[in-house]
Amino acid sequence: MSADPLALYIHWPFCVSKCPYCDFNSHVRDAVDQDRWRAALLADLAHEAGVAAGRPIGSIFFGGGTPSLMPPDTVAALIEAADRHWGLAPDCEITLEANPSSVEAARFADLAAAGVNRVSLGLQSLDDAALAFLGRAHSVREGLAALDTAQAAFARVSFDLIYARPGQSMAEWEAELGRAIGFGTGHLSLYQLTIEPGTRFATLAAKGELTIPDADDAADLFELTRAMTEAAGLPAYEVSNHARPGEESRHNLTYWRYRDYLGVGPGAHGRRGGHATFRRKKPENWLDALARNGHGIEAEDALPGHEQAVEALLMGLRLREGVDMPRIAALTGGEPPLRGERVDLLIDQGLLARDGDRLRTTDTGMPVLEAILREIVAV
Repeated sequence: MSADPLALYIHWPFCVSKCPYCDFNSHVRDAVDQDRWRAALLADLAHEAGVAAGRPIGSIFFGGGTPSLMPPDTVAALIEAADRHWGLAPDCEITLEANPSSVEAARFADLAAAGVNRVSLGLQSLDDAALAFLGRAHSVREGLAALDTAQAAFARVSFDLIYARPGQSMAEWEAELGRAIGFGTGHLSLYQLTIEPGTRFATLAAKGELTIPDADDAADLFELTRAMTEAAGLPAYEVSNHARPGEESRHNLTYWRYRDYLGVGPGAHGRRGGHATFRRKKPENWLDALARNGHGIEAEDALPGHEQAVEALLMGLRLREGVDMPRIAALTGGEPPLRGERVDLLIDQGLLARDGDRLRTTDTGMPVLEAILREIVAV
């Protein structure tokens, strides 16, 4: 077992009104029995402590529906319980995901007092028309007010933007990104708009009512994004994530480096000791399972070494640092699950590179990462 610190993900499933971040109407609640939910989350967390002891917690991430509406005393109780069960690493990163609304921003000071030291804001855009297109409830003005409040309350702040939107020009994105960099946060998550099957965007695209930039234009936008963030001292460390050195998301690095993380709460996933855990998604089903079994786990599967190695490659090649190939080989007890001749071809083309024992995606390869992964990873 790795001696690395553990990461802990805590999922709060509820939204108080229908929002674009919530996929399930059953998660929308006007009222939640807070005492019951606090006790249930603490019990689910205690189960994980019983099966994954011996290492400190290096990061905690509160995510889900609208975790910034979780009562601060519940947040504090969960942090205190994690410290009691495992111990927190001295520099433990404790992140909370938040929508940039005035209601949530009003809680930031109390959440910081509860122990949260990093917030991730879903700004999405600095253009009101784009926010309406994306289905976001907040305005630019409200989002920037929340950003100001977050920067006053938390030591570390990140926010995300979506680009390569329909009709967005290079000049427009350059101006928007330049404004975003000017806010001075130490971390930015910058995602290209993608059309996912079954979404409203997919329906519009099928009707010819929505056109996103083609591959060449998207690659140009990607290169501009990397050049601007690099020049501003926030180099890309992952395909879509940019940070000042030392301000990378330690929690997400645990995922991308394929280290152990624990999932607690409805719908939470985890990876620990070569096992994948999946908790029941619907809140009521999770509560029922917790009452019966002492945890909310729906399935816990031992992962064969080959499957672990595939997951490690799919995650690790997203990182600028790449992957440690001897570690990948150790997972399988033999050769890594790669199509070697295709790897060599992509190295010759400048899309992949070997640095000693590490295989990494080059800056040229990052815009076509998904195609590279399909080509080289032998699933």
